[in-house]
Amino acid sequence: MDMPINEAAAVDHAITSRRSIRRFLPTPIPRATVEAILDAAARAPSGTNMQPWRGYALSGAAKDAVVGAVQAAFDAAEPGHEQEVRYYPDAFFEPYLSRRRAVGWDLYGLLGIAKGEAAKMKAQHRRNFQFFDAPVGLIFTIDRRLATGSWLDYGMFLQNVMTAARGRGLDTCAQAAWTNYHRVIRPVLGLGDEETVVCGMALADPDAAENTLVTARTPAASFMRFDGFAGSTDSIDSDPRPCGTCEERTGGANV
Repeated sequence: MDMPINEAAAVDHAITSRRSIRRFLPTPIPRATVEAILDAAARAPSGTNMQPWRGYALSGAAKDAVVGAVQAAFDAAEPGHEQEVRYYPDAFFEPYLSRRRAVGWDLYGLLGIAKGEAAKMKAQHRRNFQFFDAPVGLIFTIDRRLATGSWLDYGMFLQNVMTAARGRGLDTCAQAAWTNYHRVIRPVLGLGDEETVVCGMALADPDAAENTLVTARTPAASFMRFDGFAGSTDSIDSDPRPCGTCEERTGGANV
């Protein structure tokens, strides 16, 4: 059954208006709102309905405890803080390298951070570990015994969280940076031995200049081949030149 045009537009808007926000207003978000977002997101598909997602919704003193512990470890520059599951390749290559660089310098430009200003870059990265001032922080985990398919399912759930937040006029920032500090997070939240940190996520109302950053995306015709459609001769563009920004790790957040 076709969806009414106005409903389709609303869904599209929730998807296309999603951005990674890096400064939030302190306006409290009620538990009922957070729970409604997560309940909607849990409709994500998963292989044999395994629903591999698990998480911790943090506000107030609970959030402050995690923030304080991780920022202390970050400030101490303690060795050995690494991701349990690698998010990025050891070496970037095109077109991904150019996309990564472009979004990083676009963001730093908005923040007034010039190339080589390492202290300012570090300070911006540190803001990950206060959820960019959001009153609600989410830490997501997965059972380490699960396989790659469950991680793919998890990605659909996370996208649903961000889309459902937009449907309620809220914004998010998915944050891979938290995964480096799983050893610090574990005792604070009481994670089970089987739990691996997937990511953190900030949730709130947006504020400030860095939130004007809008990243580019490549059109479907550049990454999909369309076969068998009437009047269509489109195919995947073999041009290797970068044509947009997909993700970055500047500040450890996705875009």
